[in-house]
Amino acid sequence: MKQFLSVKDTSDPADLVRLARDLKKDPFQFENLGKRKTIGLIFLNPSLRTRMSMIKAAQLVGLNVIAFNLNQEGWKIETEDGVIMDGDNAEHINEAIPVISSYCDLLAIRSFPTLTDREYDYSEALLIKIQRLSSVPVINMESATVHPLQSLTDLVTIDELKKVERPKIVLSWAPHPRSLPQSVANSFLEWTLSHGHDITVVQPKGLELAKEFTGNAAVSYNQKEALSEADFVYVKNWSSYNEYGSIYRDPEWIISREKMRVTNEAKLMHCLPVRRNVVISEEILESPQSVVVQQAGNRVCAAQAVLVSLLKENG
Repeated sequence: MKQFLSVKDTSDPADLVRLARDLKKDPFQFENLGKRKTIGLIFLNPSLRTRMSMIKAAQLVGLNVIAFNLNQEGWKIETEDGVIMDGDNAEHINEAIPVISSYCDLLAIRSFPTLTDREYDYSEALLIKIQRLSSVPVINMESATVHPLQSLTDLVTIDELKKVERPKIVLSWAPHPRSLPQSVANSFLEWTLSHGHDITVVQPKGLELAKEFTGNAAVSYNQKEALSEADFVYVKNWSSYNEYGSIYRDPEWIISREKMRVTNEAKLMHCLPVRRNVVISEEILESPQSVVVQQAGNRVCAAQAVLVSLLKENG
């Protein structure tokens, strides 16, 4: 693996899942692989799980870690070409990324979409520019359209909890007071479909995701019908793709204990953070069906699997 921008960079996602699960059992088996090497973690947006799990994973393989909140701990960054930089942005990304990557052996980046310009966001212009400017392999810690580290984590969680070879998985939209990216939902579909899973995505009409990500997944608009006999229920809000970035509010779509009763005692998943009693009811979050903490814990072994693969491939 030369880089990790999306599932397309992995020759076999199932192998990466197996490696992650193996590393979870024995996290120190590659503790010297990254010795005397450095990874730079660059955050353009807030992070809790991604930041801490990447730092822990990097330390487990012997990497030195530099974590930096761009635009907060340094000069404000300009990302567009051809601009006259006479405003607040003092540094251009065309110099910043080459300089940062010169200090590192791996570079991981986290950024969010504009949610105002769909063409720009879905071109992944910023991520592609950073990858082009970097002199070292790049890891996507979430971008405008995908979150591959989260999705690898989700596959690891499903793999270790599933009771049948092909469990029924449901990705359910849920309400949220803010406009959120489609990246987690897009990526989850991409990875589960690449894994050959049986998956249904359910949302209100008008909240359909991009066809390039839904692929051959079943699409439903009836939440109760979709949840019936499900083995895993992944809950996530996303703003509109068609009316790009707009918010749809319908409290009837909250995931509750009552709704989960029609499932096959399904495991409840969410990438976190989750707004209690808005997205998911507190009673089901506190129930044994909820695996959100276990899921978050798997962020470490998933990130570690990516780092091991990149370090082995790139020397």
